[in-house]
Amino acid sequence: MSTPDWLETANRHSPWPSLDALVTGIGVSGYSAAAGLLSVGAQVTVVDERDGDAEREKATILETLGADVRLGPGASAATPRPVDVVVTSPGWRPDAPILAEAAATGVPIFSEIDLALRLRDPERPAPWLALTGTNGKTTTVGMLASILRAGGLRAAAVGNIGEPVVDAVLDPDPYDVLAVELSSFQLHWSRRLSPRAAAVLNVAPDHLDWHASLAEYAADKGKIYEGCEIACVYNVADAATEELVREADVVEGCRAVGFTAGIPAVGMLGVVDGVLADRAFVEQRQTSAAELCTVADLPSSAPHNVANALAAAALARAHGVRPGAVRAGLMGFALEPHRIQQVAEIDGATYVDDSKATNAHAALASLMAYDPVVWIAGGLAKGQDFDDLVHAVKDRLRGVVLLGRDRQLISDALARHAPEVPVMEVADGETEVMDRVVAHARQLARPGDTVLLAPGCASFDLFASYGARGDAFAAAARRLARG
Repeated sequence: MSTPDWLETANRHSPWPSLDALVTGIGVSGYSAAAGLLSVGAQVTVVDERDGDAEREKATILETLGADVRLGPGASAATPRPVDVVVTSPGWRPDAPILAEAAATGVPIFSEIDLALRLRDPERPAPWLALTGTNGKTTTVGMLASILRAGGLRAAAVGNIGEPVVDAVLDPDPYDVLAVELSSFQLHWSRRLSPRAAAVLNVAPDHLDWHASLAEYAADKGKIYEGCEIACVYNVADAATEELVREADVVEGCRAVGFTAGIPAVGMLGVVDGVLADRAFVEQRQTSAAELCTVADLPSSAPHNVANALAAAALARAHGVRPGAVRAGLMGFALEPHRIQQVAEIDGATYVDDSKATNAHAALASLMAYDPVVWIAGGLAKGQDFDDLVHAVKDRLRGVVLLGRDRQLISDALARHAPEVPVMEVADGETEVMDRVVAHARQLARPGDTVLLAPGCASFDLFASYGARGDAFAAAARRLARG
C-alpha cells in the first residue's frame, strides 16, 4: 500500500476517510491520536502489549467509534495488515519490531505531534510556541501559557504534559495560540514542525537508556527549531542549545534570541539589577531594553527558575505579547508540586521537595540554589553517571542520604570526589523508607541548612511516580516536625 501524496501537507479537510492508520500505544497520546483519526473518518487499528483495566476501557470506547483494537502480549509484534501510516506514542523505541518493520518497508512513522499538525483547521491554525529541554519544560510551558492568557489570548499548555496536542487542535472552540511542550521521544519521530517560535532550555545527559547517544539525544531536541518562523530561543549558558540553532533550517528572517542570567547583549533577554529585561523584541534594542518584571515577582528566585521565566518571556515576546502581560502572567503563575517546594522546618533546617529533579542536570540546578545542603538522592539512574554533579556541588554538601536501586553509583561518585562528606544509606526493602531517610537527614542537618530531596534519578524502583516520592518525603518530614 503506497502512502497518499496528500498526507505530508494534510489539513483538517484532507481525504482522511481514504487513510488506513496504525496507532501504537493506547496511553494518553495514543488514545488521543486514535480518537482524532476516527473523528475525521480514517480507518484505525490500535495495538498495545498491555491489557489492563485502563487499556480495556479505552479499547471499548475506540471500538465503539470504529477502531480495531488489539491488546496483550504479541499485539505489537507486527503490522496486522498493510497501512498507509504508523502513528507512534512517545517512549516507543525505534527498535520495537512493529516500528522497525514500518521503517524497513517505507511506511511513514508519525509522532502524535505530526498528526496534530495535519489535523489543524486551515482557516484557524493556532500557531505553536514550542519548547523542549532536559529540565524545566513543564514549568516553562506553564509560565508561557500564563503569560499568553494574561495577554488576552485563548491559550493552553499542551503536549508532553497537559492536554494532548491532537485534542487541542480539534477543539471546537479554536485556540489563539498553543504553548507546546515536547519531549525528546516526541521529537525523535517528528518531521518539520514549523513553530512560530521555539526554545531549547538546556541539553544534558538523560534517557540514554532510550537514545543511542548524547549526540542523538541532542539532535532530537534540535528538531524543534526546524522551520521556525520568528525566533529560535537558546540558553546562553548552554552552548549546545546555540549550536542546535546554528544547525537548524529555519524560515528566512527567523532570529536567534538568547536568554541569560546575566546582563543581556543586544538580541537577548537577561537580568539587570534584579529586573528581567528584553533587548531582543524592542525597536531601540541597541540602546535600551524593555522591563518585563523583577526577580521578586517570580514564584521562586532560584537561578534555574529565573532562566525558565526568561525563556517563557522570550517565546511570548516573539508572539507579540506586551511587557505588562509578561509581568502579570509570571506573577500569576504558581509552581507545580514537587518543584523546589518547602514542606517543613525542623530544628532550624528547611526541608525542600524537588522530587521532579529526576536526572543529574536537574539535581545540579536544584542544589546550586542552596548552601549548605543535606542532599537526598537515588533511584533509577537511567544510564547516567554522577561524577560531574558531585564534583560541582561537593563544597555545598553537609551530608548525603541515599536510597533506591542505583544509589551505589552516587555513593561511588561521592567517594571519588567528596570523600569527606558523610553519607548515610537506606537499604531497599525497609518499611516506611522516607521516614528513615528523613530521620537520617535530621541527624546530618544543622540550623540554617536545607534538606533537599533532589534525587537525580527516576522514582519507579520504590514509588509509583516522582509525585508519590515527593508526597512520601513531605509526609515524613511533617510527621517528624510534629514530633
